[in-house]
Amino acid sequence: MAVKIAPSILSADFSRLGEEVRAIDIAGCDYIHVDVMDGHFVPNLTIGPVVVEALRPHSKKVFDVHLMIDPVDPYIEAFAKAGSDIITLHVEAGQNPGHSLATIRGLGKKAGISLKPATPVEDIAGLLDKVDLILVMSVEPGFGGQKFMPEQLDKIRRLREMIGERPIELEVDGGITSQNAADVIAAGADILVAGSAVFKDGDYAGNISTLRGNEQ
Repeated sequence: MAVKIAPSILSADFSRLGEEVRAIDIAGCDYIHVDVMDGHFVPNLTIGPVVVEALRPHSKKVFDVHLMIDPVDPYIEAFAKAGSDIITLHVEAGQNPGHSLATIRGLGKKAGISLKPATPVEDIAGLLDKVDLILVMSVEPGFGGQKFMPEQLDKIRRLREMIGERPIELEVDGGITSQNAADVIAAGADILVAGSAVFKDGDYAGNISTLRGNEQ
């Protein structure tokens, strides 16, 4: 199965976000990745559910919403109602992740769990039957444009083995480029999140194709 590409709108032109979402949809993206940061759990502040709701009419593609916030529980329902399809939270945040994941699924959405680079895979071993997606951060979350940490390739391989036959997608986010995408896919990733690698020069379709391994 071909790898899925999820452009991160964190790297889009925020003055024309609706147009940017339509453009990456037409360019052939699979998911639209929305980074939500609270200035507390991570050192940056981005967008809330009102923006997700405003963008929802611009694409029918999967809205893959990554909540880098703590606490997360008070905001899950708002992001679900805004039009998120997948809601991913961090195992390191202070909530009860099992309860939070159940809340997401109870709202009819897919539930994801994310790990920071230093977080061992064992921290989510007890949650595998509660999630639809696992997100590996291959940079420290908080800002775009960071360099990929190659030591995360081993974590991706280990998670691929842990997932086994479960219907869980394995997503990787952080520093993904045309130079390292093949290695990340080979390690077991199903979904690549890419910001600047997609939005860098306006050739969204070509950049998405290149990340998939189909040079144009």
